[in-house]
Amino acid sequence: MENKKYRSTRGDFSCNSLEAVLMGIAPDGGLLISPEILQSPFDWKAVIGLPTLDMAKLILSHLLPDFNDMDTLVHRAYKGKFETEDLTPLKQVGDKYVLELFRGPTSAFKDVALSMLPVLITAAKKQTGRTDETVILTATSGDTGKAAMAGFADVSGTRIIVFYPNGGVSPIQRSQMETQEGSNVGVCAVNGNFDDCQSAVKQAFARINSSKILDGKGKTLSSANSINIGRLAPQVVYYFKAYSDLVGLGRIRLGDVIDFVVPSGNFGDILAGYFAKLMGLPVRNLVCASNENRVLTDFLETGTYDRRRPFYRTSSPSMDILISSNLERLLFLASGCNAKKVSGWMAELSSEGIFKIDASELAIINETFKAFCCTENQTIETIGEVYRRDGYLCDPHTAVGMKAASDYMAQAGGNVPVVVLSTASPYKFPAPVSEALGIELRSDEFEQIKAIADKTGVPVPKNLSSLRDKKVLHRDVVERDKILDYVLEFLGIDKEA
Repeated sequence: MENKKYRSTRGDFSCNSLEAVLMGIAPDGGLLISPEILQSPFDWKAVIGLPTLDMAKLILSHLLPDFNDMDTLVHRAYKGKFETEDLTPLKQVGDKYVLELFRGPTSAFKDVALSMLPVLITAAKKQTGRTDETVILTATSGDTGKAAMAGFADVSGTRIIVFYPNGGVSPIQRSQMETQEGSNVGVCAVNGNFDDCQSAVKQAFARINSSKILDGKGKTLSSANSINIGRLAPQVVYYFKAYSDLVGLGRIRLGDVIDFVVPSGNFGDILAGYFAKLMGLPVRNLVCASNENRVLTDFLETGTYDRRRPFYRTSSPSMDILISSNLERLLFLASGCNAKKVSGWMAELSSEGIFKIDASELAIINETFKAFCCTENQTIETIGEVYRRDGYLCDPHTAVGMKAASDYMAQAGGNVPVVVLSTASPYKFPAPVSEALGIELRSDEFEQIKAIADKTGVPVPKNLSSLRDKKVLHRDVVERDKILDYVLEFLGIDKEA
């Protein structure tokens, strides 16, 4: 095909942006990325001050150049679905700014991308003449699952199966997934942690593709995780949006640098900020904020990625990750687009659980990326401190970001504005938020939510307040080595046939 600007991080495979969105992951297991597009001229100043949807059209047209009529696609994805027309409001909280990414239909930052991805997949199929049913396989650490299912529910020509770690998400996150309606939706808990889910889903991908199990059956695989560039590209938009808001507030002038602090687990959200920087946005530093599962902090400080460590279940479960998939794209860029090197590192990580990059590559990464981490006790303390001091209620993931931001600002000094990405509604995590506020813990999550609302006056999102009355539709639980069997049974396919 023409315009094969997207290429695999692990080999010679290349494709255009339509194919990249449809397949999600390269046939060789690599992630798809376009250094050529990221480094090509983009008039970033022209998007500053535009309404959010107009901004999204220009940015997504640049990143995904093969799509026709991006303006229509953007409006179809977002119009009327978020609490505010600008999608992601910016608020000043003390000496920081908070970019609220949780004002969408499932109260999580994933909504920004997963409202757009089903529209992109549908459009890509139409443009390429594909008639196969698109089967979305997704692992979730909490928020992706619900947001993906909400986006793909009853979308013609698609089916979606979500796997989440059994006991590894908050009760509200689990309830959101268990009650998801849609004739094309499947949800299953996996006995293990998120890394087990993610690895098993990738293995199922590889097995289905290598064995050609779906050949001739009118079905093709894709993903709603941030390994799919169609999921990652929309997240670039809100970095420009935050910058535009700061200009509009008079806090900065066009061309001034700003810093972002991003709670990070799978590394997709912060990588989107790096894409924005490569496109010209004046980003000085991207601060990676980790919880007690500090594998990313250690990597960014030492250049050694080592997943051979204890795994902690924390109050910020979307960051309870030891294998950060999207780091692979950053490694590809930092290595000078050396697919052989990246493939070697990923093989080492799979077989040995550890790899180390060169000092020169780490230096390139550290020009932009800084790292701080936050203990579980500090997370709870921060929720309480921010509420008492600034009157702002944040969820545990955002609290990790706020603590990292304070530590970073104390070290960096200066007058550069710091924007913390707020990734979820505090009402998705009522137990730790209640603990932080000194509210008595109740056995019923919905009573807990009411107690927080009564104390703080912060409105409960409608999608969460209505959960209590919804019927549980999904109760399946499997072992990680049975995920492939579950997928094939869901699709009505005989593995031995």
